[in-house]
Amino acid sequence: MIEPVKNTDLEKRIFAASPYDFSALALEIFHFQYVHNAVYRKYCSAMQVDPEQVISIEKIPFLPISLFKTHDIVSTEFEPEAIFESSGTTAQIPSRHLVKDLNLYRKSFTNCFEHFYGPAAQKCILALLPAYLERKNSSLVLMADALIQQSKQPQSGFYLYDHEKLHRSILHNELLKIPTLLIGVTYALLDFAEQFPMQLRHTIVMETGGMKGRREEMTRQEVHHILQQQLGLSLIHSEYGMTELLSQAYSKGDGIFHTAPWMQVLIRALDDPLYMTAADKLPDDHINGAINIIDLANLYSCSFIATDDMGKLNKNGSFEVLGRADNSDVRGCSLMVL
Repeated sequence: MIEPVKNTDLEKRIFAASPYDFSALALEIFHFQYVHNAVYRKYCSAMQVDPEQVISIEKIPFLPISLFKTHDIVSTEFEPEAIFESSGTTAQIPSRHLVKDLNLYRKSFTNCFEHFYGPAAQKCILALLPAYLERKNSSLVLMADALIQQSKQPQSGFYLYDHEKLHRSILHNELLKIPTLLIGVTYALLDFAEQFPMQLRHTIVMETGGMKGRREEMTRQEVHHILQQQLGLSLIHSEYGMTELLSQAYSKGDGIFHTAPWMQVLIRALDDPLYMTAADKLPDDHINGAINIIDLANLYSCSFIATDDMGKLNKNGSFEVLGRADNSDVRGCSLMVL
């Protein structure tokens, strides 16, 4: 019988500065969540998984992401400090992520951002996220707002639909050679780039995905090509995140994403949800399939998520998003492909 696992030091170990055995910690968190998450335990039982036989991350059951639409996915009992909700059309049921402690989320996205881009204080953060600002309970807005608050530049902030003001801020920063990050929802970045084409040299442009029904769906390659041409950039960065996760992956170009040390991607077979492959077990340079994500920061929800995204996992642990699985909802965190 599985004994209850105490979470006394799990939080500290997730973001430990020194390297640790990811698989060992993931297995500890699996046992913790199996005991303390009723929905996850019921799912494991339905899949006829004996937790005592789960001795590698490939054997861990991954919870279908759709269950965040119909159930409260919580590990331990608590009053949530926040409830994040996904975007989507009015006809779609939003996903809900009950967050026990926002400090855990802040620690995750801050450490993750610094892992890839350095401290936010060293950059001007410009956020063009109108679709997210127009609704409540967006995890992306909370993350962007925190990074803006960490920035020391007066131009940092949300710009909603004020493209002219955003244009002036970027020109100001380019003139003074201030390192700048423009993070935006895809359709808003395309609108801005078409209205104000320019040559950027000190600005990173990062798209978060999503047309939100405002423009015709395009492939990531098509979006990046337009932004590169209009803004004079050789590479467009991307953020891969979702309501159900407390961590993000980032791409610094070509749609190739990398994760923070406490996050890992596996690929599952479409015809067998329990058959999956980790990067270090790949027989070849890469493998295609459906994306499973381990996010250790999801300590008080579920760290093992079977997404509806199709992807390619590379042997070095990086991955690409290739589209959506059949019959899945269109979400804001990924672009459709033809």
